[in-house]
Amino acid sequence: MKTIRIALGCAALSLVLGSVASAQEGKTVGVSWSNFQEERWKVDEGAIKEALEKAGAKYISADAQSSAAKQLTDVESLLSQGADALIVLAQDSSAIGPAVQRAVDEGIPVIAYDRLIENPDAFYITFDNVEVGRIQAREVEKVAPTGNYVFIKGSSADPNADFLFSGAMEVLKPKIDSGEIVNVGEAYTDGWLPENAQANMEQFLTANNNEVAAVVAANDGTAGGAIAALEAQGLAGSVPVSGQDADHAALNRIARGTQTVSVWKDSRELGREATEIALQLADGTAMTDVEGATTFNGGPNGVEMNSLFLTPVAITKENLGTIIDSGWVSKDVVCQGVASGSVPACD
Repeated sequence: MKTIRIALGCAALSLVLGSVASAQEGKTVGVSWSNFQEERWKVDEGAIKEALEKAGAKYISADAQSSAAKQLTDVESLLSQGADALIVLAQDSSAIGPAVQRAVDEGIPVIAYDRLIENPDAFYITFDNVEVGRIQAREVEKVAPTGNYVFIKGSSADPNADFLFSGAMEVLKPKIDSGEIVNVGEAYTDGWLPENAQANMEQFLTANNNEVAAVVAANDGTAGGAIAALEAQGLAGSVPVSGQDADHAALNRIARGTQTVSVWKDSRELGREATEIALQLADGTAMTDVEGATTFNGGPNGVEMNSLFLTPVAITKENLGTIIDSGWVSKDVVCQGVASGSVPACD
């Protein structure tokens, strides 16, 4: 009898798993991208597509091309195409609100992807961006424990920019208060565009007669812009610069010594998790029943949301081998132009 019960139990479990899979088959998930200017979004997209294919679900998408207005119409288009769930990377977290609310009103679950959209009926998934800011500040401070600091922030329309900055300030505030570190310039970077970051950095260098000890840049794109400005003044490599996203160009800059750290947020993991949650919600799972979900209310308006936070990792010259071994990037890309014997991962 025991054998029969076990067999019946396994059969029942197979039926349950089969019904879950069949429920997900035929589902359509719409993804609204803010832009594809940063290479990491292509990585995220690949992970989402792969996860949907495995589930037998369909992928549809739209690229807002850095336009908040276009993203509103993009979301409407995805809904009209029959999306059963939406994953939204917001260009402007406030401006996207009406489109998200329309989806919610129609019973379509929404995932606020990597960037906060303050709506209690949306599920927020990202990495711990305050911790990213802490990591950036810690790694830069190791190289430049005192002196004039510049802060190249992200887009003012993206709450992540302020989360990152607040994390950096947690680490650096004691020395700022004591005068050991001086904030000689901080500016948002419109659209996260590297050319805007470069222009901001050029202004700060001019205003301070090139006397800048360190740059806390919000991501690898803004870091690249800041480094271009430093390079024009012969300072690239002598001034520590932070970043995030583990862009291939940034990892090569780390190996060559012009960038200090990139905070790796494995977006393959983020894409997979977001897809699984989107499919679960489309099947009727409550947001509170998503595994690992926690409550978050740390946005500008204090809206309480169900959220999932993944853990970021600092990538420096010392542990570049970690990210190469993970399959994120090839050794050839990281080590291009790197002098033999200067970087362990390139030997």
